[in-house]
Amino acid sequence: MRECPACGASNEATDDFCWNCGSYLGWSEGSARGRGEAAGAAAEPERPEPAVAPAPRTEDAEAPAPASAPAPAPAPERAPETPGPVAPPPEPPAPPAAPQPVKPAKAVAPRPVVRPLPADEDASGVPCPVCRTPNPAYRRFCRKCAAPLAAVAAPERLPWWRTVWPFRRRTRGGSGRLVRLLVILAVVLALCAAGFLLLPAGRQLIEDTRDKLGTPKAVSPSRVTATAQLPGHSARLTTDGLTNRYWAIPGKGASVTYSFAKPFRFVDLIVTNGASKNAEDYGAQARALHLDMDVTSEDGQVRRKEIDLSDKPGPQPITVGMSGVTTVRLTLGAPVGLSAGRHIALAEVEFFQRT
Repeated sequence: MRECPACGASNEATDDFCWNCGSYLGWSEGSARGRGEAAGAAAEPERPEPAVAPAPRTEDAEAPAPASAPAPAPAPERAPETPGPVAPPPEPPAPPAAPQPVKPAKAVAPRPVVRPLPADEDASGVPCPVCRTPNPAYRRFCRKCAAPLAAVAAPERLPWWRTVWPFRRRTRGGSGRLVRLLVILAVVLALCAAGFLLLPAGRQLIEDTRDKLGTPKAVSPSRVTATAQLPGHSARLTTDGLTNRYWAIPGKGASVTYSFAKPFRFVDLIVTNGASKNAEDYGAQARALHLDMDVTSEDGQVRRKEIDLSDKPGPQPITVGMSGVTTVRLTLGAPVGLSAGRHIALAEVEFFQRT
């Protein structure tokens, strides 16, 4: 058995790659490459020894014949030859040069080589999709080329509603691309229509929110005119800040107009009805329980607001919420307590703007 150095899993002695993580285990003992490297390391070439040249012979030297040998027969006579130049003796070979130092090269690991399947190994199992080597069922990687054996399933198609949001989601082929485009187009058209139709309502909502978050501030009119008034009880007494003086009219139908120096955001209106805010003096004169308020903006638009007052002493606040106001006209109606010798009284009118 061979232990994987990466995950520690046990592998067969003939496996080159781990069955669990696919790491390279090194060359096995029975592989062809391992046997070839071992044989190559054992065999070492022999150095040839230098050859030594034989000593030259001279013409006059004769070897002595052994005593027991018969005398040689006389050689046949030869024609005299013209003597030629004598060849010089060969020079002895030069000694071998000393080996020079060589810088070692960079070590490069040998690339793994897929060894052939021995005949005695089990040929049954899951074939590798790359090298077609059979592998046992428990292996996750091929034992010869380390290719993954588990087939990766194709991703399922997303439903169209999951491809609509977010807009950067990657869509797969045939997963509702056309439906997604139509839904986005419908949403854009709906937002445009809502912005065109509901813009005034949305702006009014924003202004009302700012009115509630801000602090109202009192604003005084620059001019006050009335259609009718009694001597000593002019319409300007409604803006003097005192509640013991009032504006008096002989009957119903009279109106008072308040003009302002510059347009403002009309937030609140406080009306003190009757002759005074004190309960003893409140019922001394008649009171108007209905007001028609006509507000004129700087663009010339006139907006009407009907106000119903309570028949009790003290200030009564009314929320308005109108922008760009320049003039306000109040028309008194629905009098109560009007009789001979009595008149309709309005003690105080206060205007507030947004800061």
